[in-house]
Amino acid sequence: MVRAGLTPERLTRAGAELADEVGFEQVTVSALARRFDVKVASLYSHVRNSHDLKTRIALLALEELADRGSAALAGRSGRDALTALADVYRDYAHEHPGRYAAAQFRLTPQAAAASAGARHSRMTRAVLRGYDLAEPDQTHAVRLLGSFFHGYVSLEQAGGFSHSAPDSQESWSRILDVLDALLRGWPAPDPSPTPRRNAG
Repeated sequence: MVRAGLTPERLTRAGAELADEVGFEQVTVSALARRFDVKVASLYSHVRNSHDLKTRIALLALEELADRGSAALAGRSGRDALTALADVYRDYAHEHPGRYAAAQFRLTPQAAAASAGARHSRMTRAVLRGYDLAEPDQTHAVRLLGSFFHGYVSLEQAGGFSHSAPDSQESWSRILDVLDALLRGWPAPDPSPTPRRNAG
């Protein structure tokens, strides 16, 4: 590959491509140096270390997902919006498994503050506005949807649904129907306090 023109942005995108090919956990500065046929030391003027490289890939993945989500949600509400956002995460994971894994990478508080993570939260809350949920139930619902999106996709990627019927796409669509119904009929909180267990 051409050695000239290395930049942090180019290395980040090359690292993201490498993650999709071999897995996010396998991405290191050494592996990237081999990809460009350069010495490892020559990359340290662009990325500090493998953790820095992975952080940059995570930020890229979060940004790409947020851009896709924003475009998918435009003009949609209710179940249409719920399905659109869910499909964005699932489709991205299928197309870019390494980048999707990178989007779950634990960031420092500083990196998280500069990331597109807040856009993801706003997108989910935009979906939930169609269901008229007040706080704290809206936050509960944000966590529910995040758990479903990422949990289902992770299990599917691991082959957890590949050995039995029905097809995982059928389950995905049916579960989104159930989530839509659940969000429309979200139960009111129980006003009675939760009894404490007696110690001992």
